[in-house]
Amino acid sequence: MNNFLKKSFSAKISLSLLILSLPLFLASVGVLFVQTRRIVKDQSVERANGTLYTTMQLLKRYLITAESATNSNSWMVEEALKPDSLLAFSQRIVWMNPDLGGCSISMEPDVIDTSIKPYSVYTGRNGKELQTVVGKECEQTNVIKYKIPRYLKKPCWEVYYNPADSLPYTLDGMVASYHKPLYDNTKKRFAGIISTDLSMNLLSEKIAKIKPYPHSYFMILDEDGHYLIHPDSTRLMNKTIFSEKTPENDADIIALGHEMTKGATGRMNIEIDGEKALVCYQPVPGTTWTLAVVCPERDILKSYTQLKHIVTLLLLVGLFITALTCHRVAKRSMRPLKKMLKKVNEITNGNMEVHIGKSNRTDIIGELQNSYSKMLNSLNFYMGSVRYTTEQTEKRNKELEKATEKVLEADRQKTKFIQNMTHQVRTPLNIIMGFAQVLNTETNHKQPTITPDEIRKIADTMYKNSKCLIRMMLMLFDSSDTGKEALKNTTIDEMVNPNEMCHEIIDFVRKVYDYVPIAFKTELPAKFYIKANEMKLRYSVSEMLQNAIRHSDGKNILMDIRLVNEHVQFIVQDTGKGISADDQQRIFKFFDKVDEFTDGLGLGLPLIKMHAKQMGGDFWLDTNYTDGCRFILEMPL
Repeated sequence: MNNFLKKSFSAKISLSLLILSLPLFLASVGVLFVQTRRIVKDQSVERANGTLYTTMQLLKRYLITAESATNSNSWMVEEALKPDSLLAFSQRIVWMNPDLGGCSISMEPDVIDTSIKPYSVYTGRNGKELQTVVGKECEQTNVIKYKIPRYLKKPCWEVYYNPADSLPYTLDGMVASYHKPLYDNTKKRFAGIISTDLSMNLLSEKIAKIKPYPHSYFMILDEDGHYLIHPDSTRLMNKTIFSEKTPENDADIIALGHEMTKGATGRMNIEIDGEKALVCYQPVPGTTWTLAVVCPERDILKSYTQLKHIVTLLLLVGLFITALTCHRVAKRSMRPLKKMLKKVNEITNGNMEVHIGKSNRTDIIGELQNSYSKMLNSLNFYMGSVRYTTEQTEKRNKELEKATEKVLEADRQKTKFIQNMTHQVRTPLNIIMGFAQVLNTETNHKQPTITPDEIRKIADTMYKNSKCLIRMMLMLFDSSDTGKEALKNTTIDEMVNPNEMCHEIIDFVRKVYDYVPIAFKTELPAKFYIKANEMKLRYSVSEMLQNAIRHSDGKNILMDIRLVNEHVQFIVQDTGKGISADDQQRIFKFFDKVDEFTDGLGLGLPLIKMHAKQMGGDFWLDTNYTDGCRFILEMPL
């Protein structure tokens, strides 16, 4: 091998080129790995937070179900403090809320005239049937879960461990109870506690099905660090996150425990149970709990590790091919030099007529000179071509990088939109389906348990949520290419009375949002008309009002109609946090939301602007107004 390198000049050049290019090549690959690892970790944080948000919504749905069932019936319980009424209310709450495991009503002594003092009633599920016990069998006035809300005198959540009971329909294991104090309105005193129970085992099973990674899991801690939900059931209630932990060896876990117990939101990279992991955490609204998702680093970096192995193999193969190619290219490049060396030797032997330069001679020396000259020209041309090709390649690579970034951004936007759309559609659908189930169940009872007023309220709620779904579908259609094309063909020559239209819209919006106060001012006469597409104009004004209600304090909303320079301006202003200067241009982009945690699809304001432009008007945000938001829709007369 040494003799070959000494004799072969092309081999020496190939080896030199390889040695010079190898550090740069390895550095590039190293940067690639570092950047890839960073991107993978950033994506893991987004993935974990997205899953945490989804799980939080699921948990909140169960908690809100228990709170709503308790709060909506507590006032009726207080109005009818009789044994039969309390028994009926307990059964009704559990029957109308399939997610609840039980409901208990415990009264203070002497509140109810009965031989069993204190009086208590508990209703639980035994399969598909409801069973109820009364009296000392379910007496709860001396237990801690009764004493805490009695002492606090306000609703609260409490988690306790309920051992296996002789009654087959009570909840075993961890139980989350929502307690609300009851008061005797006639005697103006504390009367008892109404409680609804959720099985933490059931919640744990539901939450365990949502996983950002195969080996990830969720846990819930209370304000003292006790485990309320954890895959290891031996830790539940018996241990805290600080148990058997020392500052010297478990500083990161202790720091995580303090962050979660004080209700903070964030993420940490720690070593938990002997394994590195990413932990994202967020407090559960309305409770003293904190929900966290634990994602092992081995799952997060699994694809990265596989990529590293593949790239390492490709690197070795690439080095071999590069060395072989360099040797062949160098060997071919040496051929003209060998020919030139031959002619130099002829000059050395005394042939002084041979010149290295361009010549008009036709003998072998002249041809060699001309060939060398052409070789130099060709080499220059070749280098120029290589340079041009390199520049074009770099340009194309930059274009490809930009295109790739746009594709990735579009994919992220699509994912966020699908998640947002799913959440937005799920809520009204769940409400409609839930009430439909209630009405269907009601029809199968011989004796109705729901009053006509309640049926009307249920029907009204189902109608409002149906309108919400129709509104979202129409917004999606209008934002599509088909909807935009159809908008161009709509007529804008309808005569519309702005005052009458706005009165109708305000009445509708007030009903939808429980009669929120909306002030109205107008400078137009009662019989004033403008030319426009009434449906699109009505939609735009309604969307402006609903947007102001959803994103403000809902107390100082004003609808103002003005006549300015042969244009009619529909002005909606509110008081609230407003929109920052950085986000004022984003609000008019389709599917783009300033706050991802708020309701909406990111279509309302862009569609208003599109409709306004189509009808010859305009729509903008008044940046001079600083007490909240003021949007102006301007239409020609």
